[in-house]
Amino acid sequence: MDSGTHLVMGIALGGLALADPAVANNTTGFAAIMAGTIIGSQAPDIDTVLKLRNNAVYIRHHRGITHSIPAVILWPIAITAVLSFIFQDVNVLHLWLWTFLAVFLHVFVDIFNAYGTQALRPFSRKWIALGVINTFDPIIFGIHCIGLLLWAFGFDPVKTFTIMYIIIVVYYILRFLVQAAVKRAVHNTIQDEDFVIVAPTMRFFNWRVAAKSKTHYYVGRAYGRTINIYDKFEIHPIPETPLVKKALEDRNLSAFLSFSPLYRWEINELENGLTEVRLIDLRYRSNDHYPFVALAHLDDDLNIINSYTGWIFSEDKLQKKLQIGSSD
Repeated sequence: MDSGTHLVMGIALGGLALADPAVANNTTGFAAIMAGTIIGSQAPDIDTVLKLRNNAVYIRHHRGITHSIPAVILWPIAITAVLSFIFQDVNVLHLWLWTFLAVFLHVFVDIFNAYGTQALRPFSRKWIALGVINTFDPIIFGIHCIGLLLWAFGFDPVKTFTIMYIIIVVYYILRFLVQAAVKRAVHNTIQDEDFVIVAPTMRFFNWRVAAKSKTHYYVGRAYGRTINIYDKFEIHPIPETPLVKKALEDRNLSAFLSFSPLYRWEINELENGLTEVRLIDLRYRSNDHYPFVALAHLDDDLNIINSYTGWIFSEDKLQKKLQIGSSD
């Protein structure tokens, strides 16, 4: 989920903690646990700072080790240690429990996004992405905001947030049902697909569709059970030439490949004598454009002159990044 949603989730969880007598009867304890749930709801996303280094490192590691099983255990211990020092009149066990719940909930809800997490590390580096909730879901965010407003106007936070979470659980179930219906509709439309990605958008009935058969890639949108296929690409194996092998060793293309399960490729000779190897993720088509790409420019001696991976919504901006020697 996005940082804003994680924040309101942390505050709501702090309000729900008032159901705990050790919290409700201790003002200092409540302040400490509210701090714990807020910090715990944000802590796993500390790896966002990796983007300051470069996109390749960010793509390869975001929602990786910081969302792993060891991290879910260690984050609450570290946060509890600091907060119990600041708020000395607090039940440490209850502070740890509520902070742990905040961290766990952060990682758990991220699993339902299309991006996913490596939540099973160190046992598996597989990305777990159920793809039923958009990274920012206005309904989930809005329900939390309504709950917080009701609390601010004097409603019982325990009852309010209990009802809120019941509604959200029902919402998640509905999302799974809609996603299953869309997948069936994709099968009825394409029929010979062997791999399908149905990804959510901010609109309840609108879904992104990317599919692969033995011969073609399909990209489209779904509105309920109505499937519109916008692009169809014939599948060609990427050439196993020295140039391509060298390009795929580049950190940007390598990071892209570690993240993208469905992509096509292009190899073009440029006017400046360089050769461009470009990988294009098919999951994020927007306004006739595929914004998530990785590319490398190589000379005749197979030297990588520049490369890039990330989100680009304008070809002009991409070329400007490459012209200034970007190697993000």
